Amino acid sequence: MRTSWMVLSAAALSLQVLAQAWGADPEVLRPRVPKDQIEAARAVTNPLPATPETIAKGKTLFEGKAFCRACHGPDGKGILGPDIAPGSLKGLLPRNFTDKAWQARRTDGELFWILKNGSPGTDMGPFIPLVVTDEEAWQIILYVRSFGNSK
Repeated sequence: MRTSWMVLSAAALSLQVLAQAWGADPEVLRPRVPKDQIEAARAVTNPLPATPETIAKGKTLFEGKAFCRACHGPDGKGILGPDIAPGSLKGLLPRNFTDKAWQARRTDGELFWILKNGSPGTDMGPFIPLVVTDEEAWQIILYVRSFGNSK
């Protein structure tokens, strides 16, 4: 029994070290949607097609009306924009939308939930319907997904 525990502990530590060595953020694997709502959020799908037009609308919203760029940066890497002073945010930092592991793990429904309810453990509050409509949120999500296609 003790040997099994040691093997499992060593394996877990090895995976964490490998993830950090490969540049993966351990927070990527931890969803921000509460456990009691995650399955319902994951079941929601984006009703809009990923066309150049809808992605362009999402970009316009990301950079303007929804002010996503202020925290997630112009390239979606989660580096704070010039309007946010370093150290002024509480909790977890903004997501890096170019992170392949994050793109693979988070569903559109989870992203929509966060836009509607805010991101627990961060300074990100709800955006739907205060800042954007449901349709605009889906356009932003399509644009955010385009960051995952960057090399």
